[in-house]
Amino acid sequence: MKKTFFITTPIYYVNDVPHIGHAYTTIAADVAARYKRLAGYDVFFLTGTDEHGQKVQQAAEQAGREPQAHVDDLHVRFKELWVRFSISNNDFIRTTEERHKKVVAEILQKLYDAGEIYKDSYEGWYCMADERFWTEKDLVDGNCPECGRKVDKIKEFNYFFKMGQYRDWLVEHINQNENFIQPRSRRNEILGFLKKPLDDLCISRPKERLSWGIPLPFDDQYVTYVWFDALINYISVHGHLEQIKDSDYWPAAHQLIGKDILTTHSVYWATMLKAIGLPLPQNIFAHGWWTVNGQKMSKSLRNVVEPNRLIDQFGVDVIRYFLLREVPFGLDGDFSHKALIGRINSDLANNLGNLLNRTLNMLKKYFKGELPKPDVKGDEDAPLTAKSAEVIKQVDALYDELAYSKILAKIWEFLDAANIYVNDTAPWNLAKTDDGKKRLATVLYNAAEACRVTAILIAPFMPETADKMMKQLGIDTPVDQQGLDSIKKWGWIQAGTQTHQGTQIFPRIEDKAAAKILESVTLGDDDSISEKPTEANGKGQITIDEFMKVDLRTAKILEAEKVKKSKKLIKLKVDLGTEQRQVLAGIAEAYEPEQLIGRTVILVANLKPAKLMGHESQGMILAGSNDQTLILGGFDGDLPPGVRVK
Repeated sequence: MKKTFFITTPIYYVNDVPHIGHAYTTIAADVAARYKRLAGYDVFFLTGTDEHGQKVQQAAEQAGREPQAHVDDLHVRFKELWVRFSISNNDFIRTTEERHKKVVAEILQKLYDAGEIYKDSYEGWYCMADERFWTEKDLVDGNCPECGRKVDKIKEFNYFFKMGQYRDWLVEHINQNENFIQPRSRRNEILGFLKKPLDDLCISRPKERLSWGIPLPFDDQYVTYVWFDALINYISVHGHLEQIKDSDYWPAAHQLIGKDILTTHSVYWATMLKAIGLPLPQNIFAHGWWTVNGQKMSKSLRNVVEPNRLIDQFGVDVIRYFLLREVPFGLDGDFSHKALIGRINSDLANNLGNLLNRTLNMLKKYFKGELPKPDVKGDEDAPLTAKSAEVIKQVDALYDELAYSKILAKIWEFLDAANIYVNDTAPWNLAKTDDGKKRLATVLYNAAEACRVTAILIAPFMPETADKMMKQLGIDTPVDQQGLDSIKKWGWIQAGTQTHQGTQIFPRIEDKAAAKILESVTLGDDDSISEKPTEANGKGQITIDEFMKVDLRTAKILEAEKVKKSKKLIKLKVDLGTEQRQVLAGIAEAYEPEQLIGRTVILVANLKPAKLMGHESQGMILAGSNDQTLILGGFDGDLPPGVRVK
């Protein structure tokens, strides 16, 4: 039976300049798509651009152009960036394409004929920037609650989709399908939203106010509301409604979005699908935002991280790796050049690059670059092969959760094991004796196979690097043809293979070069990366970069118990929204375990795990003390688990 996998990104608004946030979502989808292909799935990966709406019409008018010509030029920026980022999408859909417009019209007519759409007068506050209406109670200080901009009062006739009637059904669906909305904090957010009555959705705009859109098939004096139009892209790519129902790719396995468009996807889109009789996607995953030095990226702040410049400076695979390794997928992340350079040096140069480079060096030195046949096996070999099997299994399970940071951490555990194996077996000593040389063949064969296994595992994240590693290992078979099955049994690589050592795949960025890079990152043009480091003034002061290395998160305490034989330690199980962790806290003299259940605390989430009294602690809880009383840090109001504290 054919295994299929359909994954989507949101379609990006064509007026936006592509930034690191767009790249983040698209790379995340690409990694999942590439992994599923390695696993033998028939994959369909979709991305595209949203090209209708008032902002596009106004921008075209200001430029003295027709809207179609305007979007024809702008959408190319996204296509070109995805090529640079090695994105393997199967299709790129535009909402101005005929194939999309036909399906939108078909769905509108079907819903209208079924009585799901009606016409009524409407009076409300309209935000031009977000292209949506708000009620009086929604406004914040008289402005749009989403963007904070001025709103205009508008009264007009429009068409409405009977979305409100599906509220109870949607609540039930979310409760019965735990993975429908992820991470859990976003699921709770939507359930909270649905506790209030759900209004019907205005799905039209009068042509006299907005002409750039898909005309309603039953009233040509109106065009379709941009969100109703845009959401249909996920199915219009598969053809008309009957073709969609028979498609192997619907429902989608994952629809990846930013958290700012969660409501439109988990409420608008879900109810639209229900009304037209199609199943809902298996999973809508709303990830967090990237900030720069703790601030949201903004043209006005001149701190937009421009992806093309990052690629020019550091290379494609470095950026792909960093974005998905640095922050758990689902949480907000903060971009820092210092952190990026740190990852290059520690993870990529010292670990990955070091293993490949010294393996090839020793093969060249001791076997003229030819991979020897394994001969004498030793007790040191078993932990390496066992670790490989363990990590492959764990990685596969973590892909179901889109836990990219954890996946990479697991792969690097295997890399650590491989480097330790080389150190412990000491090939340079084995080469000194005849008996040792027999053992040396096995050790270097295993080191080369460890490099190949690593290359397969990192291929979804760093496809160019995986290809370079295979070339240096002398393997002509492409990664996708080797597949995941090739690493499930140790020993795929053939003895006698001639390796071809090249330049180091990830050279270190030395201190002087790093300092020069950081100094050069200054406030500049709108498309520049602005992140000039601040010097610390005075003893004991730190820079904002140093502070931002500490990842502080809200954590909800689920379980608490005292640690036996310890007067101070309490063992906690805490919820971080995307995961649960065990944390040990020295608070037993100030709190009883039952006092802590349900409490939201502040957790240092990126602290290296440590063992205390035989128990692993995966973080640290913050508290204050006046030398007599210890008090846990907390908040005035309620916050969901996993929120960044800054």
